[in-house]
Amino acid sequence: MNIEIPVERFAGIRTPFYYYDTNILRQTLDAINTEVKKHDNYFVHYAVKANANLKVLKIINEAGLGIDCVSGGEIEQVLKAGFSASKIVFAGVGKSDWEIELGLEKDIFCFNVESVPELENINDIAAKKGKVAPVCFRINPNVGAHTHANITTGLAENKFGIDMQDMERVIRLAQEMKNIRFKGLHFHIGSQILEMDDFIALAHRINDLQAQLEAVGIQFEIINVGGGLGIDYVDPLGNPIPNFKDYFSVYDKHLKLRPGQTVHFELGRAVVGQCGALITKVLYVKENAIKRFAIVDAGMTDLIRPALYDAHHHIINLTSTSPRAGQPSPNGQLPTVNSQLQYDVVGPICESSDVFDKDIPLPETHRGDLLAMLSAGAYGEIMASAYNCRRLPEGYTSEELK
Repeated sequence: MNIEIPVERFAGIRTPFYYYDTNILRQTLDAINTEVKKHDNYFVHYAVKANANLKVLKIINEAGLGIDCVSGGEIEQVLKAGFSASKIVFAGVGKSDWEIELGLEKDIFCFNVESVPELENINDIAAKKGKVAPVCFRINPNVGAHTHANITTGLAENKFGIDMQDMERVIRLAQEMKNIRFKGLHFHIGSQILEMDDFIALAHRINDLQAQLEAVGIQFEIINVGGGLGIDYVDPLGNPIPNFKDYFSVYDKHLKLRPGQTVHFELGRAVVGQCGALITKVLYVKENAIKRFAIVDAGMTDLIRPALYDAHHHIINLTSTSPRAGQPSPNGQLPTVNSQLQYDVVGPICESSDVFDKDIPLPETHRGDLLAMLSAGAYGEIMASAYNCRRLPEGYTSEELK
């Protein structure tokens, strides 16, 4: 199933804006649940940092997923969307006091703790509130991931987690605290990972660590393997659903569980990445001796990934199918034309990095044409900023535009 972009329904909507195909989202959630239901001890928490659009969150909640939050604001947003606090895991290397208090007040499922000072602070706050805080310890497994350097998180040099050599000491410390309940271990090695060998390596490392702890009498109920599964940014129309079958099979085959243990996953990009597109209007087409620019009204303020990570988003022209503009492309599919021109698609921000892609083929493009930047459902709308005093983009679902 390909993403459907009903350009004929966009009349009167101010660009740029985010468009979410709820059919793709629901099919993605169905694919996740199909695999998870094969294992009665597997639980998926959607990583809300990928996309916190309230309409998107409500659909994810309807599918029965839990939630992974990294801020108090995210906790408030998911509760507004209808998620049960009992399904919330709260991660993050720098939780402030008010955020910890909120998690305790709402009786969330678990805090993923990343340092001894954080553990001590949670214990102190829980004591004042007469609560016992459930915690998992995020362990830095020193496992590399084949992904961009800025989104790898499982190496010893990264800021995340507790060193493996400190693991036993920290667990013993937690077990002595009256207002802490140690529940398990948490891991996350990075994002946009497409090579299953990375997840296999993590499973083997977890097996080694669990055996090490078991040898000294430490047992626990939860193993949280994080997320990290990537999506196909190169061919999103051909591969709209990530490879959940192989992803979950990795842990089924390689992770050695003890009786009663549950496995928790924190998928974000893989859930929402392919359902979203940034829709933008061409302001001007500009040519010089060596370049042809399509200058659009979206900028790095609306979709920062290309500027931040040199990320690729497949771009299609929704309205030009020939040298004459104005003919809609059916369902937003890339039109077939005999000749296409090369464009740098750039935004209006006064930064040289405000470039979405370079030298890409498009049908002859004109002022007023609508372009769609695909695979923008994750880390798109949620990372938008008001730099240059620009208005934040709105988000619309396909159900709203019927």
